[in-house]
Amino acid sequence: MRMPMKTKKRTIWIMAPVLAISIGFLLPNATAQSDPYPKMAPIDQYLMPDQGAEIALARSAAPESISRDAEVLILGRHGFETAVKGKNGFVCIVARSWTSVPDPDFWNPKVRVPMCLNAPAARSYLLHLTKETEWGLAGRTQAQMTESITAAIAKNELPAMESGAMCYMLSKQGYAGDSTPHWPPHLMFFYSDTDPAIWGANLQGSPVLGVNDTVEHLTSFVVPVQRWSDGADYREGSVAEHHH
Repeated sequence: MRMPMKTKKRTIWIMAPVLAISIGFLLPNATAQSDPYPKMAPIDQYLMPDQGAEIALARSAAPESISRDAEVLILGRHGFETAVKGKNGFVCIVARSWTSVPDPDFWNPKVRVPMCLNAPAARSYLLHLTKETEWGLAGRTQAQMTESITAAIAKNELPAMESGAMCYMLSKQGYAGDSTPHWPPHLMFFYSDTDPAIWGANLQGSPVLGVNDTVEHLTSFVVPVQRWSDGADYREGSVAEHHH
């Protein structure tokens, strides 16, 4: 999940009958003393040495009926590379800290966020994620990342979201950072500069969360679901630890 760029502090809850996601976005001017990851770790710590394990983790984002024929990308020293060619238009990937967690975990090398994107998202959202990952691997700071995104969008180097862009995030595994290690299963829907109110997002009793990222001109909608990718019902605490 690409977190909205860090423009203000906010804590957002998604509530459903047995489901709650708490995601905190913190100001980037936190003191160095409170920052557990003040600088980039050695690149090897962001990589998964077992290619098979990374492929399996990426595929765990979606039901097997979708992920078995999906393209799979794995992270190399300079960016994502194709490990498995796909047949159905979906792309499965394990996102890292630069694109997928709140500020304090920006440099956290333990972050592993499985995602499986449909074809419209692969042609739009994924290009943002892979480019920002390349910048992260190159050592760009959060402030530099924001500058790079702004410049790339101004030059039309990063596309607007395609109609129908979405992804599955149904993995029991992965690690979403120290502040919120494990997310319940959910779907993400991506739009460019859209009013969350059109989905009834963020209203009392609504299960839909909508978040605007003004830097990326991206609106993300999060819809919680009741089952993991393996078909098991979600229960609070029913996650597998998966650290690398």
